[in-house]
Amino acid sequence: MALVKDIYLITNSYPKTEQFGIISQIQRAAVSIPANIAEGSAKSSNKDFARFLEISMGSAYELETLILLSKDLNYIKVENFEPIENKIKEVSRMIKSFKNQLS
Repeated sequence: MALVKDIYLITNSYPKTEQFGIISQIQRAAVSIPANIAEGSAKSSNKDFARFLEISMGSAYELETLILLSKDLNYIKVENFEPIENKIKEVSRMIKSFKNQLS
């Protein structure tokens, strides 16, 4: 959830012309991460939960790609890029570890 908040704060500085483009895509990918974890936690089996964790991981990779693109387009400052990139990688590692524990 903290990652989602950071993403929303960072995308506030993006060009307004990207409101329905990359901003929307980044925010949806970020929100999808905890939303899928929450939805999966309500499933009755570890196998079902693991599937939602896989979807969450896919959203994390999508988010990472969009943040890299944002850096290349100079939408995100270098000093903001590294901390958010590190948080995305940390969340990805946590999801992967959690999924491995379910197996």
